[in-house]
Amino acid sequence: MNLAFNSLNLLLDGEAAAAQQQQSNPIFMLVMLGAMVLVFWLFIIRPQKKQKKEEEKMRNELSIGDEIVTIGGIYGRIVSIKEDSFVMESIADKSKYKFAKWAIQQNLTVHDAQEAKGKAAKEKKAKKSKTEDK
Repeated sequence: MNLAFNSLNLLLDGEAAAAQQQQSNPIFMLVMLGAMVLVFWLFIIRPQKKQKKEEEKMRNELSIGDEIVTIGGIYGRIVSIKEDSFVMESIADKSKYKFAKWAIQQNLTVHDAQEAKGKAAKEKKAKKSKTEDK
């Protein structure tokens, strides 16, 4: 019986010590919470805001004649642009549709121009390396 009483006292003393440790570390918990918020901001919120700004910039730089893709996957060419909407002529059957500006997923005209610039730069580097090799 005495052995069981001593074991119970050790167990209760261990729990009391653990409770004291937990109470003495609220600053550590705040630091960990702050670190989690920072990680979420760095890896989730900040890139999402950056992507949103790029999409808004792309939508504001649209011009008549640009080939686009909507969020629904419809390919077409812009016929007219208003403040918050645009009229698109589909490439396949030349029918016209009115969409909200936020429905534009990608501007293919700008994308093609960027690809052409990239290819030209690669060709320039290749020519330069060939002349250096000779």
